[in-house]
Amino acid sequence: VQLQASGGGLVQAGGSLRLSCAVSGGTSSGFVMAWFRQALGKEREFVGAISWSGRTTFYADSAKGRFTISRDNAKNPMYLQMNNLKPEDTAVYYCAAGASQSTLLSLRGRSSPTSYYYWGQGTQVTVSS
Repeated sequence: VQLQASGGGLVQAGGSLRLSCAVSGGTSSGFVMAWFRQALGKEREFVGAISWSGRTTFYADSAKGRFTISRDNAKNPMYLQMNNLKPEDTAVYYCAAGASQSTLLSLRGRSSPTSYYYWGQGTQVTVSS
C-alpha cells in the first residue's frame, strides 16, 4: 500500500486548506488512518485519526474544532479539512495507515507514529501571519 498526501500550500492565518491522502497498490479498507505533522526542528505529532468505517474520529487538542478528518473507502482517499489555520499549524503533513481498530481506542496507541505501518510523502502547509 502506498500513500500520497497532497493539497498543501501557503495560506494566510484564518484561511482553510483541504488535504487529501490517495491510496494505491492496495486498499485502505479495514485500516485505521491518521494524519500527523512535523514542524521544522520538532518531532512528528499526531493530528487526528479515523476508523476504517469513517464513523469514529479522534483529534489532538490543537486540532479540535478546526480540523475534520473524513474518508471514502469506495474511492480510497482520506481528507483533512483544516479551517481557521494558525501560523503554528505550519508543518509538513503526513498521512498514515495500518493501525488496528483496538489501537484507535487508545490515546497512546493512535497518537504514536509506530502504530502505523504505511506512510505517505508529506505535503507542506505554511500559514502566514
